[in-house]
Amino acid sequence: MKRRRLILSVLLAGLMAAPACRRPAGPEGAAADAPALPVIAKAPLWRLKDIDGREVSSTDFKGKVVVVDFWATWCPPCREEIPGYVALQKKYADQGLVVIGIAMDEGGAAAVKPFAASREINYPMLLADDPVVAAFGGIEVLPTTFLIDRDGNIRDRKVGAVPAAEYEKLVVGLLH
Repeated sequence: MKRRRLILSVLLAGLMAAPACRRPAGPEGAAADAPALPVIAKAPLWRLKDIDGREVSSTDFKGKVVVVDFWATWCPPCREEIPGYVALQKKYADQGLVVIGIAMDEGGAAAVKPFAASREINYPMLLADDPVVAAFGGIEVLPTTFLIDRDGNIRDRKVGAVPAAEYEKLVVGLLH
């Protein structure tokens, strides 16, 4: 009899506690899944030309969560990541996200501009230069991606391709 009461008590306690363990659906749930990201370093200040020849500065994105992706048109993993970044930009731009592609192509705008147009890239495409590459600590592997918070701190650095769903969790964690 005591054993039966103990089992019933445990089951009842479990049923009462279960609703408190559920995560809310939507962005709050995604944010709860996101790992806490420590500050790695202050993001460098930079100025680069975009594929249309306009100057773009890191200060243009002050107060935004920024994904900075160093990539190249000839890099298969880089090309595979692009649809995920297009989707992130589309989904979260109105919440303060900006994806920035920094192309490492030797062909410059002549190589990158038609590539970007053919893939309907919806985020700024910039052309790398040596000082900016050095400011980010040197880029030895493509793609290399940095996640910068609203205060201008680097919170994540990924070397190599990352699944879009994994990166979305990190982005959502910083947006909320």
